[in-house]
Amino acid sequence: MKSSENVFYLLLVHAAFSLERVRWCTVSNQELSKCKDMSNAFAGAGILPPLECMEGESAANCTQMIKDYLADAVTLDGRWIYQAGKEHGLKPVVGEVYDQDIGTSYYAVAVVRKGSNITINSLKGVRSCHTGINRTAGWNVPVGYLVDSGRLPAMGCDLPKAVSDYFSASCVPGANSASYPTSLCQLCRGDSSGQSKCQGNSQEQYYGYSGAFRCLAEGAGEVAFVKHSTVPENTDGRSLSTWAQQLRSKDFQLLCRNGSTADVTEWRTCHLARVPARAVVVRPDTDGTAVFQLLNQGQQRFNGVGTQFQMFDSTAYGAHNLMFRDSTTELVAVTSQNYQAWLGDEYLHAMQALNCDPNTLPESLNWCVVSTEEIWKCGEMGTAFRNKGLKPEIQCISAKTKEECMEMIQKKEIDVVALGGADIYIAGKTYGLVPAAGVGFSAEDNNNAYYAVALVKRNPSDAFTINDLKGKKSCHTGLGRTAGWNIPIGMLIKKGFINPRDCNIPQAACLRLSRIITHQRSVNCVLEITAETTNAVQVAKNSITATVEPSGKNTESWARDLKSSDFQLLCRNGARAEVTQFARCHLAQVPAQAIMVHPDTNVFALYGLLDKAQDYFGNDSNRNGFKMFDSSAFQGKDLIFKDSAVKIVPVEEKRTYTEWLGSEYVESLEGMQTPQCSGAGNKLIQQHLLVITFVPFVVLGQIQGLG
Repeated sequence: MKSSENVFYLLLVHAAFSLERVRWCTVSNQELSKCKDMSNAFAGAGILPPLECMEGESAANCTQMIKDYLADAVTLDGRWIYQAGKEHGLKPVVGEVYDQDIGTSYYAVAVVRKGSNITINSLKGVRSCHTGINRTAGWNVPVGYLVDSGRLPAMGCDLPKAVSDYFSASCVPGANSASYPTSLCQLCRGDSSGQSKCQGNSQEQYYGYSGAFRCLAEGAGEVAFVKHSTVPENTDGRSLSTWAQQLRSKDFQLLCRNGSTADVTEWRTCHLARVPARAVVVRPDTDGTAVFQLLNQGQQRFNGVGTQFQMFDSTAYGAHNLMFRDSTTELVAVTSQNYQAWLGDEYLHAMQALNCDPNTLPESLNWCVVSTEEIWKCGEMGTAFRNKGLKPEIQCISAKTKEECMEMIQKKEIDVVALGGADIYIAGKTYGLVPAAGVGFSAEDNNNAYYAVALVKRNPSDAFTINDLKGKKSCHTGLGRTAGWNIPIGMLIKKGFINPRDCNIPQAACLRLSRIITHQRSVNCVLEITAETTNAVQVAKNSITATVEPSGKNTESWARDLKSSDFQLLCRNGARAEVTQFARCHLAQVPAQAIMVHPDTNVFALYGLLDKAQDYFGNDSNRNGFKMFDSSAFQGKDLIFKDSAVKIVPVEEKRTYTEWLGSEYVESLEGMQTPQCSGAGNKLIQQHLLVITFVPFVVLGQIQGLG
């Protein structure tokens, strides 16, 4: 080992096990001046270890210097805490407290006039007021939240362009350079003479918290993104400003994440995100307790009247919030010392979405396909996207199987594959993939997003439940099919009602095949059999109930006199319900198709691409030749996307494969992959699980051995 390397190694070891000094990184000359005064004040009071001040010039430089052992500590706001933790592994050890009411945080809220009928779900097309470009409550949180929730797609991660397209007009002070869309400054007012329009300072009358609220109050905008205290501070006579004198807090309301609204006093439960306080961050090997003890000694001595130096006051340096926010009342130790925990889920997810950086995106995404027809369609899709200038571009990669696609994505050899339910399970559980977008279906055709139900004939004298199936006759849409076989049998295995021996699930279920029938007529056949006996249970999808409605939808002789009221559903909890209540009484909800990627892939960029693409090539746009949700031109069916799809949808809060699939569906799949099975037996189970379209028959039999 070279001598220089030896020295560096010894420095690392020394830093890890001792704290003989704290090198504070400053982000401006004014902050450096205050830091030097604090160092002298601490030294004069005998506070140890010594505090040294380093010139960092910016938050980004400081985090890099700390990582490189050129500095030890810096105070950062939430967005930079996220960056420092994600990129450099830095941890928060000391947090600021601003008041006793909310402690180490405040809340970012969306405010509208009461009676406007605007909700968080209807913001598209309204006029918006923001505190300033890249400011926390006025830009970072609302934009990050809207992107993360899928409400605000951003192709190519161009967030200003996405915001400009989303809102009809805005005032975003500071967004006045040529690099920003002009609509972001359209609502801004400037100073009293109309000058300095859209400046990122107080010369713009709509700048800051009060300014953004004034933008709303004066009718320029319809929604204002501010912090929780903004409305109370500027209404009910609390503000001396002329424009606010007549404003009343009761005339405004908050927009909640769940689509409801609430009084402006309900910000604890109705907000966009809890914004964490600023915190002091250090390297993982730095003793956070020692850093707090140093600062705690300082605040006990220099946070009150009678001392020349004040830790939480920056007026002597002609600036605000140097080293610590001027509104800080005290510093507290961060117990978790984990940046994710300090930020909280709401704010963390907003920052992850805001981290969608155009400069880090690849020029193209490699899309995996598994057949000649899919290659053909994928190639046409890539060309169509490229002709419309959609980014990133699509490149098509061929694989033999879906599982080979999953493996290549895991190895980062390719990027994207579209998968259905059971494949999504394998992609997530075995290969660690995550959903980036979903495929939505119309209410009339729930082809791949539906409920699997257990249907029985109504019989008051024998109202058996899902727990009483022993000895009952059963009807299935087909061996290996999702709603008719995998879900009910998997659930019964998981619950212990069926115990497969030698992994022979059909034998364990004791099914005796009695009729072979085409796939198209399987639903009718099942209902016909069920209608002939009261001691039977049938498992299928919820849309089967439409077959027995007295509206004449099914004209076959056996169904003419049937009514939906003749049947009931068996619920998982042992109850029964009417056939129309399948949303709460079902065996499992079968998930929609998902676009699966490696967890390092920027899911927001991919969703932004597909959302923009469907504007040109979705079902509502047939003028551009290529059709995303139609495979007829390629002599195939359901190529890449299901042909019955109507739109690409965001994953919203379903960020993992288990969240996308749902616990009920996952339980069924786990039942079909019973742990007793291995080797050839396990292959048999996977065949039943995956080859669901190749066994087009219905089975009627006797279920035995249930108990």
